[in-house]
Amino acid sequence: MTATTDHWIEVAVQTPAHSGVGDLLSYRSPVPLETGSLVRVPLGRREVLGVVWNNGLTAPDLPPQALKDIAGALEGLPPLDGRWCQLMAFAAQYYQRSLGEMALSALPPQLRDLDNIQLARRLKKQTAATYSLQIQPGPTLSTQQTQALQQIATHAGPFLLFGSTGSGKTEVYLHAVAQVLQADDSAQALILVPEINLTPQLEARVRERFGKDAVVSMHSGLTPAQRLKSWLAAHTGTARIVLGTRMAVLASMPQLQLIVVDEEHDPSYKQQEGARYSARDLALYRGQQCGARVLLGSATPSLESWHHSRPADADSDPGGRYLRLHMPARIGAAPLPVVRRVDMNHQPRRTVLSAPLVQAIQARVAKGEQSMLLLNRRGYAPVLYCADCGWKSECRHCSAFRVFHKIDRTLRCHHCGATDRVPRACPSCGNADIAPLGRGTEQLEEQLAELLSGVRRPDGQPVRIARIDADTTRLKGALESQLAAVHSGEVDVLVGTQMIAKGHDFRRITLVAAINPDSALFSSDFRAPERLFALLMQAAGRAGRDATQGESEMLVQTFHPTHPLFEALKRHDYPAFAASELAERATASLPPFSHQALLRADAREQAVAQGFLNAARQTLEAWLGEEEGGAEVLEQVSLYPAVPMGLQKVADVERAQMLLESPSRKHLHRALSRLQDVLHTLRADPAHKGLIRWLVDVDPQAI
Repeated sequence: MTATTDHWIEVAVQTPAHSGVGDLLSYRSPVPLETGSLVRVPLGRREVLGVVWNNGLTAPDLPPQALKDIAGALEGLPPLDGRWCQLMAFAAQYYQRSLGEMALSALPPQLRDLDNIQLARRLKKQTAATYSLQIQPGPTLSTQQTQALQQIATHAGPFLLFGSTGSGKTEVYLHAVAQVLQADDSAQALILVPEINLTPQLEARVRERFGKDAVVSMHSGLTPAQRLKSWLAAHTGTARIVLGTRMAVLASMPQLQLIVVDEEHDPSYKQQEGARYSARDLALYRGQQCGARVLLGSATPSLESWHHSRPADADSDPGGRYLRLHMPARIGAAPLPVVRRVDMNHQPRRTVLSAPLVQAIQARVAKGEQSMLLLNRRGYAPVLYCADCGWKSECRHCSAFRVFHKIDRTLRCHHCGATDRVPRACPSCGNADIAPLGRGTEQLEEQLAELLSGVRRPDGQPVRIARIDADTTRLKGALESQLAAVHSGEVDVLVGTQMIAKGHDFRRITLVAAINPDSALFSSDFRAPERLFALLMQAAGRAGRDATQGESEMLVQTFHPTHPLFEALKRHDYPAFAASELAERATASLPPFSHQALLRADAREQAVAQGFLNAARQTLEAWLGEEEGGAEVLEQVSLYPAVPMGLQKVADVERAQMLLESPSRKHLHRALSRLQDVLHTLRADPAHKGLIRWLVDVDPQAI
């Protein structure tokens, strides 16, 4: 009998960076396995899914009881290719996560639960499915669309498609996809959108153009079985187009040749839990890695992308590394809405809807047109308040207020989910007269109904008001049906949060109003003005998309009508706003002129969280001070003292943060790499007992 040969492999398994478990674990396999193969391996008392990262290794120098055999390999599934593994390795290193956590989070969860028989059934169904490509002709392109496509075809990119709302950016995306797929029978394209609620309407348009079988979608709203089916189609190359939210950028697509990032400025592309990656930035890396063209699109680009697409300066600036494509005109010669500012200083105290706005809504209703009101705060009121003793509806578990929802008479914390019935009287002093303080979309809807109760539509019927926010769209299919009602003209006035301002092609809306945008003007977060300007420009873009409806308008209710942000908004002048903001950031050495990372600690007590972070700062400074090249890193990287987070407590967990900042990305990442060793060392110190976890957020979007 011949002796069996042991094959030693290294496997990436899903373990958080703060767990202390290494990136790769060694296992023995009875048969040789290719890198990228999926295997089941023992980890502690569990059996988990892993990815073979290295093979053909010598036996590790470990005691016999520590040597482990794989439990089995997933058979019939093509291995994940080297470029996908390289993408995962880069993302893990850049975003300071473990390799296994990054790689396994990119795979569909149902893969972990399938045995070989079940997987074989899925693969058989996959093979039987048809993913035929049937490209239908689109509408005639405008001159500026044609010019943009010519640039995309003749340059390597990356590209920033800077097109005003309604300029036809989506049509440029679809033509670019068609050109790539027609040129190569095996080519794949990836289209990213920032949020799930934008996926259905774009998916319908893509399927209409390319055939319903050539497209698969990937987002968190899919069932595990649907997500697995889409992933298998992308991984095997049978799906030619993948349309999805940020998770889709991690999908295995072996023939990827084009990546489109729609609304590239949107903060939703940055993951806020677990591995905090930016899908937009990984799309750019992935395009460079595999030679795929990358097309970023927005009417209000992120200041980073705007800066990276700046033209060369004749004097000294070589320009950015992106090619900027400009499409300023709307399709069909529809003009951009006229922006009017309503000075709320001249309105009666506590006015919610100003007289000019109410009159404008009435005028639009009388003509059978639609209006849209934007208030980025859901619920009825952000807090309940007792005037006698000052009690407010604070959350017991968070440093935040519970929001009053009148529709079901509850107080809900939007951070931890704690919910209580509204008390009959003040819990502190017994006063029965507790009242809402501030306003949310629910209250705005109620007040609109009262103000417009006597107004009639052209057919003599009362005004129809609808509200779209996270509360009204909880049930599956609710958002789609509500959007369909708006599109079909069954709604006269639409009230909602930012989810109604992005990307929707509402053809009948001619009036948009921003109810209370001032709070972001003076935020401590340096990105708040950028987000506000983008939101208002996007909201304005929902109006007047049909040139046959005449003049459209946007009303902005503000106590600061002369603020430069509103001056630029009135002119629809994004370049002027961007130039002003970038000048301020350059002076303050803020991104994109510097690079940042946040170290966050969670603990049961704020002192423990801050103590851990300050100890990490001091230890890192000491270690780097003794290392070769460390003095240069310390000179280039600013380490700020720990402070409580803006929302200091969530679900009874105290949170603190420490900022690292540097003009050099290289030096920042040298410090971050060393910081991981510091954190693991400090965790074992009894002085930091009570620490729950830490996390590193590279390129944070909120500070």
